[in-house]
Amino acid sequence: MTDKIKRGFDGEELAMTFLKNKGYTILEKNYRYKRSEIDLIVEKNNWLVFVEVKTRSSTSFGYPEEFVDERKVEKIIEGADQYIHENNWHDNVRYDIISIVLGKGEPEIVHFEDAFY
Repeated sequence: MTDKIKRGFDGEELAMTFLKNKGYTILEKNYRYKRSEIDLIVEKNNWLVFVEVKTRSSTSFGYPEEFVDERKVEKIIEGADQYIHENNWHDNVRYDIISIVLGKGEPEIVHFEDAFY
């Protein structure tokens, strides 16, 4: 496993723990549809939340959330639309980003609710 893949995996695990501690229920991890991948799909209080997790070892080249570009957003929305259809979801939907900087010491985790659409 490369360092980049391990960092991504570690970030997703940290994000899941973070969201569970905030009362979210984890429904899916790494949901795939065609060329779309959604890191986490969670639910809380009749909200279905599609979460993109971005993890970096430092902010030398920018903050993790800055790496969610328009193309990535389009792919997430495409996958989310399929998931909503598959599961006949009719309540609220939101798209969040969880930004994680591992660095030295404790990881820095920032949760951006309603980050795009």
